[in-house]
Amino acid sequence: MRGGTTAEWLGFVTGAVCVWLTVRTNVWNFPVGIADNAFFLVIFAGAGLYADSGLQVVFLALGAHGWWRWLRRGERGDRLAVRRGGPAVLGAALAAVAVATAGLYLLLAAVGDSAPFADALTTALSLAAQWLLNTKRIETWYLWIAADLVYVPLYLARGLYPTAAVYCLFLGLCCYGLRSWRAELPTAGRPLEAAA
Repeated sequence: MRGGTTAEWLGFVTGAVCVWLTVRTNVWNFPVGIADNAFFLVIFAGAGLYADSGLQVVFLALGAHGWWRWLRRGERGDRLAVRRGGPAVLGAALAAVAVATAGLYLLLAAVGDSAPFADALTTALSLAAQWLLNTKRIETWYLWIAADLVYVPLYLARGLYPTAAVYCLFLGLCCYGLRSWRAELPTAGRPLEAAA
């Protein structure tokens, strides 16, 4: 069992801090997450997980978008609140996951990815989860949990033990985040904000 690279340990620390800040609905999760993406880009490229490598580049852009969304004020001067996505938003996210997984699988298998289906599935789940996170939809946590349940055995199989450990921590934090965000939901009688 190897001890892990410097990038893995830095990814462990920044990843844990990022998820904790997200659980707390703290906007600083985005810049910390951007640093985390840079570390994981190095890790995944070295492990031959090409979709996960490319995902980190996409996350850099999505992180900037989420940071802007969370800081922006609405017409009434209020900030984005935690809310439910509803069936249409969740359905669109799951449909996107299915289509993206199928397309990425074909591409990754063709280029020799070391785990094409798992890499495609986790990439698709993570992108959909990040989209939901950027708009503070509580369903983000369900997709992150699903992704983490695949990530942990994938990284263990690749010998990325510190990375697998941080994803175990992420899984626990995601469960806590789901509970915490549920407490922030508006009362049942209030209308949802328009989808964005």
